[in-house]
Amino acid sequence: MRPVESARQGAWLLTQGSNIFLIEGKLPEGKAEDFQLTGRLVMEIGCWNGAPLWLVAEQEDGREYTSLRSQLHLPEVQFNLLNRGVEINHFLKTHRFCGKCGSKMAMTKEELAVQCENSACGYRTYPVICPSIIVAVRRGKQILLANHQRHQQEKMYTTLAGFVEVGESFEQTVQREVFEETGIQVKNIRYFGSQPWAFPNSQMVGFLADYAAGEIRLQEAELQDAQWFDYDKPLPNLPPQGTIALKLINATLALCADDDKSAVEK
Repeated sequence: MRPVESARQGAWLLTQGSNIFLIEGKLPEGKAEDFQLTGRLVMEIGCWNGAPLWLVAEQEDGREYTSLRSQLHLPEVQFNLLNRGVEINHFLKTHRFCGKCGSKMAMTKEELAVQCENSACGYRTYPVICPSIIVAVRRGKQILLANHQRHQQEKMYTTLAGFVEVGESFEQTVQREVFEETGIQVKNIRYFGSQPWAFPNSQMVGFLADYAAGEIRLQEAELQDAQWFDYDKPLPNLPPQGTIALKLINATLALCADDDKSAVEK
């Protein structure tokens, strides 16, 4: 990162954790001096509405910030770019000192990484990405949806998810997480898609799976409720547009409908 000149033009991404600074719901665009950014450390991370997008190094500045989730309505490319900026600032903020010798770290010039300033150490590290699975489970014309403890107030039902553990494949994580949280065993696990999720540094890897065996048994530390829902009956409050969770749900509902239609035709 380097100090920005007052006349530098572009869009500006300022972050506080997983929150971003917006003006009337949009990123600030214009000269650095227009937003009191002169001298702040910045780096260019992409293009925004035809102009450079500048990531501003995170610091307390008295501004009011908004959750990154508020931008889920944006095109996927733009939302992912915001995720990139949030995750870079999280990385820089949490890797100021070397994990091997405790000396200060500095950004490298040739790649996105930080390196120990102690020449006897020289340890280099890269942005940390935590892989997580997210899976929609289908049983005939039903989908398994859960109300997580963190969504208890809004009574939102969504898919199951969890972090990949050391030594696990993604498919093994799907099997383990579904069984741990609901007691359900799954089969026919197949890849669906992925989504960067900067809360603070996850990569959500989505799967579809079919029911194999078991009855619902809640892991109460994680879930408030879990139920099988018929695709053609009213559904509970679902995740917002733009989330991979809703994409998984919609894809599963379409599979349920196709199977039901095929059964009727037979």
